[in-house]
Amino acid sequence: MGKGRPRAVEKGVLGQSSSVSLSGSLSIPPGPVYYPSEDEFKDPLEYIYRIRPEAEPYGICRIVPPKSWKPPFGLDLDSFTFPTKTQAIHQLQARPAACDSKTFDLEYNRFLDNHCGKKSKKRVVFEGEELDLCRLFNAAKRFGGYDKVVKEKKWGEVCRFVLSGRKVSECAKHVLCQLYREHLYDYEDYYNRLNHGVVRSCKRGMHGEKKGEHGVESLSSKRRRRNTDGEKVKVCKVEEKEEEFDQICEQCESGLHGEVMLLCDRCNKGWHIYCLAPPLKRIPPGNWYCLDCLNSDKDSFGFVPGKRFSLEAFRRVADRAKRKWFGSVSPSRMQIEKKFWEIVEGLVGEVEVKYGSDLDTSVYGSGFPRVNDKKPESVEDEIWDKYCASPWNLNNLPKLQGSMLRAVHHNIAGVMVPWLYVGMLFSSFCWHFEDHCFYSMNYLHWGEPKCWYSVPGSEAIAFEKVMRNCLPDLFDAQPDLLFQLVTMLNPSVLQENGVSVYSVLQEPGNFVITFPRSYHGGFNFGLNCAEAVNFAPADWLPHGGFGAELYQLYRKAAVLSHEELLCVVAKANDCDSKALPYLKKELHRIYAKEKNCREGLWSNGIIKSSPMSPKKCPEFVGTEEDPTCIICQQYLFLSAVVCCCRPSAFVCLEHCKHLCECKPNKHRLLYRHTLAELKQLVLLIDKYNFDETPQCRDLQRQLSCSDDSNALTKKVKGGHVSLAKLAEEWILRSSKIFQIPFSRDAYVNALKETEQFLWAGSEMDAVRAVAKNLIEAQNWAEGIKDCLYKIESWSCNRSHNLEKVDLEHVNNFLNLNPLPCIEPGHLKLKGYAEEAMILVQEIDSALSTSSKSSIPELEQLYSRACEVPIYVKEMEKLMARISALKVWVDNVKKCILEKCPAAIEVDVLYRLKSEMLELQVQLPEVEMLMDLLRQVESCQARCNEILNGPINLKQNVEVLLQELESITVNIPELKLLRQYHGDAVSWISHFNDVHVNIHEREDQENVVDELQCILKQGLLLRIQVDELPLVEVELKKAYCRKEALKARRTKMTLFSIQQLMEEAAMLRIEGEQLFVDVSGVLAAAMHWEERAAHIFATEAQMSDFEDVIRTSKDIHVILPSLDDVKDAISMAKSWLKNSKPFLGSSFPAAHPSCSLLKVEALKELVSQSKLLKISLEERTMIHSVLKNCLEWEHDSCSLLEEVDCLFNTNNIDNALINGLIPKIEHLVTMIESILETGLSLGFDFDEIPKLQNARSILQWCNKALSFCSVAPALPGIESLMENAEHLPVTCASSALCSSLIDGVKWLKKASEVIPVSCNGKICKLSDAEEVLSEVQRIKVSFPLMVGQLLKAIEKHKLWKEQILIFFGLKTEERSWSKLLQLKELGKDDAFSCCELDMVLSETEKVEKWKLHCMDIVGHPVGDVNSLLDALVKIKHTLDRSLYIYKKARGCNPRDPCIHCFSDIKDQELLTCSICKDCYHLQCLGATLGHQSDAKAYVCSYCQFIGSGSISRNGGALRFGGKRPELNMLIELLSDAEGLCVGIEERDVVQQLVELAIACKDCLTELTDFTLAYLNRDLSIISEKLTTALKAVEMAGVYYNHGNNRLELALARNSWRVRVNKLLEDSQKPLIQHIQKFLKEGLAISIPPEDHFWQKLTELKCIGLQWAENAKKVSMDSGALGLDEVCELITQGENLPVHFEKELKLLRARSMLYCICRKPYDQRAMIACDQCDEWYHFDCIKLSSEPKIYICPACKPHTGELSVLLSVNKERSTGAKYGEPQTPSPPHTESRRKNIEAKPSLKQMMPAAMDHGNILRYSDGIDCLFWRNRKPFRRVAKRRAEVESLSPFFHIQ
Repeated sequence: MGKGRPRAVEKGVLGQSSSVSLSGSLSIPPGPVYYPSEDEFKDPLEYIYRIRPEAEPYGICRIVPPKSWKPPFGLDLDSFTFPTKTQAIHQLQARPAACDSKTFDLEYNRFLDNHCGKKSKKRVVFEGEELDLCRLFNAAKRFGGYDKVVKEKKWGEVCRFVLSGRKVSECAKHVLCQLYREHLYDYEDYYNRLNHGVVRSCKRGMHGEKKGEHGVESLSSKRRRRNTDGEKVKVCKVEEKEEEFDQICEQCESGLHGEVMLLCDRCNKGWHIYCLAPPLKRIPPGNWYCLDCLNSDKDSFGFVPGKRFSLEAFRRVADRAKRKWFGSVSPSRMQIEKKFWEIVEGLVGEVEVKYGSDLDTSVYGSGFPRVNDKKPESVEDEIWDKYCASPWNLNNLPKLQGSMLRAVHHNIAGVMVPWLYVGMLFSSFCWHFEDHCFYSMNYLHWGEPKCWYSVPGSEAIAFEKVMRNCLPDLFDAQPDLLFQLVTMLNPSVLQENGVSVYSVLQEPGNFVITFPRSYHGGFNFGLNCAEAVNFAPADWLPHGGFGAELYQLYRKAAVLSHEELLCVVAKANDCDSKALPYLKKELHRIYAKEKNCREGLWSNGIIKSSPMSPKKCPEFVGTEEDPTCIICQQYLFLSAVVCCCRPSAFVCLEHCKHLCECKPNKHRLLYRHTLAELKQLVLLIDKYNFDETPQCRDLQRQLSCSDDSNALTKKVKGGHVSLAKLAEEWILRSSKIFQIPFSRDAYVNALKETEQFLWAGSEMDAVRAVAKNLIEAQNWAEGIKDCLYKIESWSCNRSHNLEKVDLEHVNNFLNLNPLPCIEPGHLKLKGYAEEAMILVQEIDSALSTSSKSSIPELEQLYSRACEVPIYVKEMEKLMARISALKVWVDNVKKCILEKCPAAIEVDVLYRLKSEMLELQVQLPEVEMLMDLLRQVESCQARCNEILNGPINLKQNVEVLLQELESITVNIPELKLLRQYHGDAVSWISHFNDVHVNIHEREDQENVVDELQCILKQGLLLRIQVDELPLVEVELKKAYCRKEALKARRTKMTLFSIQQLMEEAAMLRIEGEQLFVDVSGVLAAAMHWEERAAHIFATEAQMSDFEDVIRTSKDIHVILPSLDDVKDAISMAKSWLKNSKPFLGSSFPAAHPSCSLLKVEALKELVSQSKLLKISLEERTMIHSVLKNCLEWEHDSCSLLEEVDCLFNTNNIDNALINGLIPKIEHLVTMIESILETGLSLGFDFDEIPKLQNARSILQWCNKALSFCSVAPALPGIESLMENAEHLPVTCASSALCSSLIDGVKWLKKASEVIPVSCNGKICKLSDAEEVLSEVQRIKVSFPLMVGQLLKAIEKHKLWKEQILIFFGLKTEERSWSKLLQLKELGKDDAFSCCELDMVLSETEKVEKWKLHCMDIVGHPVGDVNSLLDALVKIKHTLDRSLYIYKKARGCNPRDPCIHCFSDIKDQELLTCSICKDCYHLQCLGATLGHQSDAKAYVCSYCQFIGSGSISRNGGALRFGGKRPELNMLIELLSDAEGLCVGIEERDVVQQLVELAIACKDCLTELTDFTLAYLNRDLSIISEKLTTALKAVEMAGVYYNHGNNRLELALARNSWRVRVNKLLEDSQKPLIQHIQKFLKEGLAISIPPEDHFWQKLTELKCIGLQWAENAKKVSMDSGALGLDEVCELITQGENLPVHFEKELKLLRARSMLYCICRKPYDQRAMIACDQCDEWYHFDCIKLSSEPKIYICPACKPHTGELSVLLSVNKERSTGAKYGEPQTPSPPHTESRRKNIEAKPSLKQMMPAAMDHGNILRYSDGIDCLFWRNRKPFRRVAKRRAEVESLSPFFHIQ
């Protein structure tokens, strides 16, 4: 909508590296969380109102519902599909602005052309590709500009923007910095100064002032611009018939107010500065580009619509994404947040995710239950209905009681209707606040958590400022960036800038509330589904007003009208007491605003007004679309301004001055409510607000004070006048109108005057009352006249096309009392009305019940009524009566004449009878109708008699039906009786068909079904039949046959077969073959049952049971005892299977891989064997195995008791130790033996683990006792201690084990403190002595280890004595080698002590000092390990450098080689012809062939100083190694003062510092002199600079400040040398060169007193003064004379500065064209196809473009040859004519191409030109001279003086 320009880069710019990665929720404080109770949870708005004071300062809060809140999910997850959007997460923050490179190139080229005097290079290459300067410029702007990027070293971040994700090397950073410095640094400075308004003045207005001869503007109102190729944009004339505006605003589509129209310098489209978003206060300086030209569609950023997914498909995508980032592990919140912000800041690479966002629940369905939605089958109805009506259901929340949105009628998606969100990992919702600053509520249905960040509304301004400072390029390209929801910024950056940020983690089932104006954003932790909606409690109202103002500022279309919402809510009167103060305050605000605006309009001259048309549903918001302001796009509910010149354009009151340029009295105010009505709304709130607060009383006082209409005045001729005074005068004038006869003009004029009063407040009620009376009187008088006119018109014409006047309408006017005004036609109309009333009485009499009028009489009365000129409604009644009578007679005749049976319905006869009674007529057809009715009633009575009693088929039904067969009336009772008869006959026939051979059928199932159906139908018959009992008997037989067939096909129980045979006997069908077969099966089953009972009684063998099972297979009956037999066999086989592992060859001992058996399982098998019903041999074997197991358990318990007795031994001495070892070994042997026996049994005995534990403890004790006689190593002791940790706790706590463990622990301590075995960990002497003292405490002795400990203590004491002797010596006597020897000895023998620390510390100090010195000096050339050699080499360079300084002063008479400082006689020397220094040919690396060359030799240093070069390579004297800085050497020397030993390197460094300081002093002296030098002679400073440059390059020490000053002196010398060459050159310098040198001199701070600076400044002033004058003359369209132009050219040629471009323009200016002899201008021209002479279209009166044009001079008209001959004769006699040579215009293209480049001829020609007349005569051109610049080419057709030019124009 709005347009803007890039703004200046502000300070405090965000770089990607400046953001702090989040660490979970530690760095961002959490928002509040609330846990409402069941009672608190009932009303959401009430609960939010209670927590708001505490939660609103955070901007967000989380609400955890009670545990009982479990709403069912309302969507079908299998069928649910939804669209998605693709989010580029890596571009939410770290993206370049969507700039249009063409616009940037245009502006950049203009900058180069206008300020640098050069053109841009074709391509700038970086990393092998063309560098996008636009992107580079915006990237640097993002990080604060060139200087800040350099200072903060952020070229890496800039490279990431430019290279788009590729790796960035250090070289690339450096190259990019250099390219920016070369190409964009000056443009950045210009850009920043332009945006601060210091470069150029503001643009001119659009409309020009220059007029042509005919009053038409000769130039377009657009100013001239150049297109992208640098050519002028040609603007054509506008035809007179077209609209006068040549530029239309793209926003409001108006061409008015051209003085504030801002034109884009690229596309030439225009915008008013007040139509931009946000609006501008004035036209900005410099070039301006619209957002369409600034932004590139290719680089524009947004969320692209993606594919449509089912929920299962989206789940797979989400799971893949999460596995990609975090694998199969479950990441923490800290990990997810850290990774997300790394992606956002562009540190990870390109990342895209899908997000199903903003899904309209009215289309895709809601996650909450809704009444009209399909309920899932798994959800109960009660639960579904409960949550459908829940106030926390987001579908119900916006319209709850207390919500301001209850008044909104239409469903606004996302506001009134919730939106659904299906997210995945990293899918985001960017920083924003809600539409109209609403509250929002978000509910997470299911899935992974959602992370929120919030900035409270109180800090919204600070948040926006930080966003603009951190992302300046994005906001420059899109000022409304925060409205687009596509930008994120790390919350830690906001915190760093002082903005409060809070975080909330929303779990499934949680609500999140955001408060008004609270900026919030966040992202999802994984797949989830959420739903959100807006709501607006009363405390939102002030924020809603702010939101409406924000929409107006940014020209954004609002969701709804805030003013309409306030008015509708106020009128509804359903607000509670908490809402009234907010509502009243907001209503008072809009009342005051509306009052001020309307009064301002009246004061400015807008006096026309009219109310808006009322709405159809005023009790709701948004039922009808209100017009919007063409400027700010806001709804115009309360008022608007419109003008007759643009009836479809509306503006709000604030923008009324931008509507058009008409005078205010042409404008009209439209209003929906008067100020009095608006005030009444405010007062209406007071009636319901019983709590009077000081704020309410202040508002009441303001309302009462605002009604002073006397204060509202405006300026008129002769003074001021108030609105109240004008109203009083109008009332007096209007009162006189009622006293005179009615005049429509008087009434219309009076009502028109009221328009300036009616919009006002209650003070204008008197005006409204009088206006109301005027309107009523006018309507009454005009109504009287209209009625008379219609009556008289109808009376004269009596045409059916003319409308009559209704009598009721006439009576409404006549019954009014008193009369509103004086109208003479009132009495005449009354006479017509009385005549019509008489006719009404006659019609009423004819239609009365007592009247017996015939049809002809009624028709005669109707014809009389049609002749009356006034319409009476009784005519319709009369016509209806006549029509009804005729229709009734016709219907009766049809019934009587009908012959077909049952053709007439009974209802028709009764309806005719009722109509007869209503019409009350006496006609012959009445009696015939009554006879027919009596016949029908007789028939009905007979039928009802039969139907009401029992009906017999043969006796009465068939007789009656034959008798009434021919009756013509369709009687329902007779019809029913016929139906009953047909049903009975059909049923009897069906039964007889089924009963034939019924016992022989095999499908007895079908027989049963058929008989059941027949029986059911027979019971339903209305007529009695005799066959019904027979059906019941046959049905029972069919049932029995069906069961017998079933027994033959499938097995049945024995009892069922017995019952079947009994039932067959009862029905006497047992003799049928089917039942004979069933009886044989029954006998076989009974015999088998007897045998089964016998084997159970005798407990038979397994084979007997199996034989019984085999015989049962041949019997086709379900036998009762068969399951018992099978169970007995199954139980026996199961017992045998379980006992098999415990018997013989299947023992686990034979199979070690098998698991051990349980003794308890064996005992269980023995008990189960007693329950078996079959005899088995394996029972005895199982009892034997159990006996062996019990004996082994007894032996193992005895051995464990003996081991426990050994473990309880307390006193352990040396003698006991010797006896314990054999006893332990014996017990171990016995345990192993009994373990082998137990394992061979194959059972899992509880004693086996105990025996194994006892064996391992005994073996450990034996190993520990063995250490008493040896000195073990530390690894062996540690291994034994590790084994002790794995010993069983119960055994290890015994006396023996406890003593041995204590002893081993002491042994480990002793081994650790001895230095030889400490493995690098040095212990203290006190630790060793403490370990030695612990020997008395342990019960086991270790004599060898005690001896080693005493020996180590003695060695430590001897080493300590040597240390004391060494540090007792003086510092210079302490040897560095001795210190190293003591260090190594201490590492081997000493305990940890302060002496050892001191030795190590002092050694480390010396080594660090040497390493530091090596880093400063660098690796020496030669022996890299010799630091001393490197220092000595640097000392020699300083000696040579100091020699060079002294030689320049004349202190060193000898002349050795300046390079090697050797004066060897046998080598040839070269002497520089300028500085006189000598060089060996070998040192220079070259030889000279002749002595003459040697004499002309100039050293490289003198060449550099004399040439004025800017850059230089190293000279022959340049030091080859690393050059340490002087300050670092001084610091190194001070660090050496704290060393405890003397080292030789420190002395050499001392000498280096002294020599370097001496060289520094000499350099300072030379540089100070050269920098202060200002004269013209450069030879004086050249010698000194040469000396300083040689000495500095020779020196091996670097002095930063001195070298920088030397570089500055060299730069100034180079500048002076090059300027001197420029001034002394034979060619004149260009002004661009002078400006370039001045700019370069300004950069190196050349003093203004400098000779060369003053010279350049003088040349610049002279040149620019002439150039400015030349530009004006070249653009003056011939105003200056030709002689003066030539003089100006001569001046330019004689200037000391060369101006090629300006001289070219002036020479082109001196060339004249056409017959008007004017220089080239922008008017359209055409060239002759023969002589190439150019002519203006308007000068030669051309109306269209000819295919071929030949000028009159080349082909004159035949009738004018005599004129040409006479003219030639005069010329031959010596007539003198001034004929300047006129060349062709400066066009290089052909004439045709030039014409194509111009606009069409129809646009270029005046609208008044006659296109049909090609040969035109000139108007007023008496004498024109044609001259040819090529006179010798056309001798026969020379141009001559003619009387009139037009006849010669001939177009082919």
